[in-house]
Amino acid sequence: MLITIEGIDGTGKSTLIRNLSNTLNDMNPVITREPGSTWIGEQVRRGIAEEIDPVAEALLFTADHAAHIRDVIRPALSAGKVVISDRYSDSRYAYQSVTLDSILPDALGWLEAVHHGWTIVPDRTYLLTIPVDQAMARLSDDRDDTEHFEKADILSRVQKNYLMLAERDPERFVIVDAMLEKEKIGTFVADSIRQFVKR
Repeated sequence: MLITIEGIDGTGKSTLIRNLSNTLNDMNPVITREPGSTWIGEQVRRGIAEEIDPVAEALLFTADHAAHIRDVIRPALSAGKVVISDRYSDSRYAYQSVTLDSILPDALGWLEAVHHGWTIVPDRTYLLTIPVDQAMARLSDDRDDTEHFEKADILSRVQKNYLMLAERDPERFVIVDAMLEKEKIGTFVADSIRQFVKR
């Protein structure tokens, strides 16, 4: 079973993942992330830092996704494991469709076509949502430097994309208020995952 955690930067995904790693320890889930679980992920992070061409960046993310599926996701699912991924294909659709908007006439359609036929659709996706000004405040508190995605106008458009994806697939998405206390969020998502897996 593939569970993904999504949301704009500053929603607390990393905190939630750490919480789930502890509270769901008895289930022995495979905790992973995109980008970063393969060697290609390191190149993606380098590309982000250097602000490379948006098409090249999107294809690097996609290459990392393909390697992630082959090296981590498929083996774990074949072994009957519960996989929890910090970001997955929906991040590409939400973020890269913004960065490619001025380059391609239908950026989201192009991204979905690139993934069609080989990606694995998550069984359940938890989407953390937050007012963009609160996300920006959290980001400025957490670190001194920011990535080029971490701008209010970009994050606002990305979050709208996420909500559009959730509206298109309400059976898969669970929207979570990221303004709630992190302990409440962790408990809610952990309990929800347990119920979903049992069902």
